[in-house]
Amino acid sequence: MSQEQSLPIPEDRKFSAINLNAAGIDIGADRHWVSVPVGRSNESVRSFGCFTADLYAMADWLKVCGVDSVAMESTGVYWIPVFQILESCGLEVRLVNAHYVKTVPGRKTDVLDCQWLQQLHTYGLLSGSFRPQEQICVLRSYIRQRDNLIKSAGVHIQRMQKALTQMNLQLHRVISDITGTTGMAIIRAIVAGERNPDVLASHRDGRIKASGTEIAAALTGDYRPELIFILQQELQLYDFLRDTNLCL
Repeated sequence: MSQEQSLPIPEDRKFSAINLNAAGIDIGADRHWVSVPVGRSNESVRSFGCFTADLYAMADWLKVCGVDSVAMESTGVYWIPVFQILESCGLEVRLVNAHYVKTVPGRKTDVLDCQWLQQLHTYGLLSGSFRPQEQICVLRSYIRQRDNLIKSAGVHIQRMQKALTQMNLQLHRVISDITGTTGMAIIRAIVAGERNPDVLASHRDGRIKASGTEIAAALTGDYRPELIFILQQELQLYDFLRDTNLCL
């Protein structure tokens, strides 16, 4: 199947201005470049820092220039504070896909990114990306953080398993989940100083299929101090993440 190709815009083609009070912002890590319609200010392009005071100064300048709608690309997470502050100041903010902007034909080589965004927005050639309502954004932040905690906890489980394996404690061979009731009880007992396999096996939950004898055999190993130290730290980190996750 042939792919559609972008056709160049004829030089004599005239577009109707849709958004007369449009501005374009090139989002950066340290500075943001802003373009407003020519004639609205002594300089139609200005740069602002990334501090909160700078963003409010940007909003004030845009209002002085008569701008009511702003277009900017969704670059990393740098756009988020700009979006939120400009929107809170009463400006319409249109978040656009950076890939789409790069594929629009007709751009001249001497035009800055912010100027190109401003031109495209003026002629109504930019479609805004979906951004959910504020309440949904808040909920998504909590859910994302919870997912991050779960993933981080998984890393510490793997490290506990590695420390056990290096000591030839084959706990995972006799129980399906080392973070279950039996597994955690045994690991906590090991960290607390218990080394007797039979005593450790006595922490077996009655629902475990493996017998106490099998568990004791799996827990006969080389209890090395440095690996016990690692096991203890990984257990503490896992507990912290688990407890924090319960709060979300």
